[in-house]
Amino acid sequence: MVVDPDKIHLFEDRSIFEELPEACPFFRHDQKTGKAYCTVHLTRPDICREYACWRLLILDFRGRRAGRIMYQRYFISDDTTLTQLWEQCINKIDESDDAVWEEEMIRILTKAGYTILR
Repeated sequence: MVVDPDKIHLFEDRSIFEELPEACPFFRHDQKTGKAYCTVHLTRPDICREYACWRLLILDFRGRRAGRIMYQRYFISDDTTLTQLWEQCINKIDESDDAVWEEEMIRILTKAGYTILR
């Protein structure tokens, strides 16, 4: 593995381990952008390539992955209906408290037939 050239400055900052001491040794959080990165993404090992990173997993009514929440509120969808619901309802939740936002998001998605795994 080699640290991605554009992420060396992130890799050198080890402050993430103060908050998340058991985080992957190559995971870093960019304080300026609020985004999280794998600093060895270009040369990451197979186990990382196979890992489906998520904080919350959203399953459809058949139990298949429909979407996931990464980091705090970063949404990735595999389902057009879920994407539409997200845009119409979830994006409109005006809540700065992440825990309160999460509970409201889960309530809306559960009511729509989705299952959320933490």
